[in-house]
Amino acid sequence: MKIRPILFVPFVFCAGAVGLALLFLGLSNTWPGFQLFRRLEWISYDWRVRTAAAKQSENATNLGLVFISDSSIKFLQDSNHLDYIAGLYWPRHVYGRLVKELASQQAEAVALDVLFTELRHDQDQPHVRDEAGQEQTPDNYFATQMLLADNVILGADKGLLPHATFRNSAWRIGDTAARRDADGILRRAKAFERYKIWHPLIEQAAQQWQADLTRAEINSHALGLPTAAGEWKWILLDKVGNFDQVKLFQELGGTNPIAGARVAQKPFTESRVWDLGFAMAAREMKLDLDHPQISPGKITLKGPGGLERVIPIDNDGQFYIDWTFTPFDPRLTRESIESLLLQEMKRRQGAQIETTNRWQGKLVLVGSTATFNDLTDLGATPLEHETFLTTRYLNTANSLLTGRFVQFLNWKFEALLIIILGIVAWPLTWNVRPPWSTLSIVLVLATYCWLANHFFSQQRLSIPLVLPLTGLLLSHFSLLSYKTFFEQNERRRVKNLFARIVSPNVVNELLGATNLSLVGARREVTMFFADVRGFTELTDLSQAQAEKVVREYQLPPEEAKAYFDSQAQELLQTINLYLGLIADIVKSHEGTLDKYIGDCVMAFWGAPVAQEKHAVLAVRAAIESQRAIHELNQRRADENKRLQAENHARLASGQKPLPLLKLLLLGTGINTGTVTIGLMGSDAHIVNYTVFGREVNLASRLENVSGRGRILIGENTFKHLHKFAPELAAKCEQQAPMLLKGFLQPIQSYSVNWKNSKLASGSEQAIPDAEVEV
Repeated sequence: MKIRPILFVPFVFCAGAVGLALLFLGLSNTWPGFQLFRRLEWISYDWRVRTAAAKQSENATNLGLVFISDSSIKFLQDSNHLDYIAGLYWPRHVYGRLVKELASQQAEAVALDVLFTELRHDQDQPHVRDEAGQEQTPDNYFATQMLLADNVILGADKGLLPHATFRNSAWRIGDTAARRDADGILRRAKAFERYKIWHPLIEQAAQQWQADLTRAEINSHALGLPTAAGEWKWILLDKVGNFDQVKLFQELGGTNPIAGARVAQKPFTESRVWDLGFAMAAREMKLDLDHPQISPGKITLKGPGGLERVIPIDNDGQFYIDWTFTPFDPRLTRESIESLLLQEMKRRQGAQIETTNRWQGKLVLVGSTATFNDLTDLGATPLEHETFLTTRYLNTANSLLTGRFVQFLNWKFEALLIIILGIVAWPLTWNVRPPWSTLSIVLVLATYCWLANHFFSQQRLSIPLVLPLTGLLLSHFSLLSYKTFFEQNERRRVKNLFARIVSPNVVNELLGATNLSLVGARREVTMFFADVRGFTELTDLSQAQAEKVVREYQLPPEEAKAYFDSQAQELLQTINLYLGLIADIVKSHEGTLDKYIGDCVMAFWGAPVAQEKHAVLAVRAAIESQRAIHELNQRRADENKRLQAENHARLASGQKPLPLLKLLLLGTGINTGTVTIGLMGSDAHIVNYTVFGREVNLASRLENVSGRGRILIGENTFKHLHKFAPELAAKCEQQAPMLLKGFLQPIQSYSVNWKNSKLASGSEQAIPDAEVEV
């Protein structure tokens, strides 16, 4: 089956554009270095996040922030406020007192976005007296208060866990690692991270050797610890990966092995550490974090009473944060740490304080809003160019509490959207004229963006924007470019076609027309037939004269053939001279030159560009043609007189006479009426823009009976002249009705006196009655 080019070409361009967009999709998903479209998608995603955050939505109401600000640091450095002071690096009892106060106010959970990776042994750090009157180190006091509260979540970051003293006292550990995207914006977090909980003896070895456990390397037979000096310390492992703790204990300087302990020990155990915000919310909802159901693309957490939360994740176990809260969001319960420490001191000292229970049942995040110090935690999020990133955990906790997570369509749906939008661009571009086609594509683009924004705001469904719209625009502009190229070629073809048959200004009008139809239409036009009279007789006479010369001068075959060819060329030049003269006049009067029918010129007015006075233009062109032929004949007659004088001398000397110039006359028929007009022919053959119908035949018949040097017009043409050029109609003479071939009724016609008529310029010119005979 042969595919029509008009369908095949746009299909190829559309398929190519869609294929290119799909290639970009494949590169974005498989090649980490190809970030262009991923970054553009992130920009569109950030816009949707900001739009969604500005709208009212259902959020958790029990979230709060206890902030550590620059004022907090100054407050603790001033001895006039509390019964203790603390420098920039606060002793741990400060956090213990905070935990104690929040426990007194019955907070549901307290998450500390602060790292406690080691114990502090400051010599000038005083011991703290607990409620029983016993003195404790600040670290132990902090650990004791966490045990008593049993609701504290400590932060861990990039493999660094809290010290065992704190880790064993906390309710749970939460991951605080920030994983910014390539453009530096924090959009995603890991649902959980696997941390190595090192054997205490390994931790002791790392501390003694000043080794970095986060860079430890394990192979089949040894554990390697890189030291600060750039060396590696190796601890041998057996075939199942255990180390000899007695040997290591002795290597570290110990003298008494651990009694009753198993010699072979695992160097570490792995623990699943959940996002700090998830840990906060799980405390409230009593979700089982120890037994999650993990499957491709999602994590399912279950709680009591059939409670369930499904966390969508990508291949790296990351989820997109539903950014809703900012650090200063009025929906959060907010209080400075110094305010709570002051309340704790007053409560401890037995002062009467008003109990507000402000933090009762709250999930409390303790984080930094300080600047220009080690507590600074600033960065970019989809909501703000620079903000305090500690609020990330409030947003992740809010997602788990509300069950609202950002959902992403997988690459298969994105590919389907690219294909659909690419196909949508096809008819809108191919069948709609510019600029409406581009406006329709812009409308589709705007509608798609609105839908993507709507679905994100209402359901947190992130529909990909960039690559589907890239497919849409690539399809549109590729088709538009081809269509423009195609139309330019068509314009050149039309121009080449009509430049030969109409005047240049008509060609320009054709190319600028918006509703031009060349495929067939009914239109009122004026037809013009002008026949060069005497050409047939001239052809016969020329042939006879050539044969006479060949006989008289007994020309050999080659010379005879050359002579016949020269006579034919002269004959063709003669007829072309007359016909070309008429054609130029037709075009100068804005007529459409249809065709040459032997020695006859066919033309019409009123199409393809509409002309109100088409009959007047046709008649004036006929008058000017008659006058131009008359003037041409006068010049050729004068030239013949010169040739005749020269021929006398040539004959006297025995030379062949020079041929005289042929003089021809013109008969013209014009008629006005409604006809069928359009392009006739096919793409594989000659195409002609022409007219046909009864009125065309009538114009041809009038030309047949017009005789020599006469212009006959039909009755409709005369009526047009009477309406639009009465002075020209007055020069017309009514003829007796004639019965013409092919017509059942006699036809009324008029003869135009072209020898004394106004032309297009409005000037009158008299032509002598004497005709030049052939």
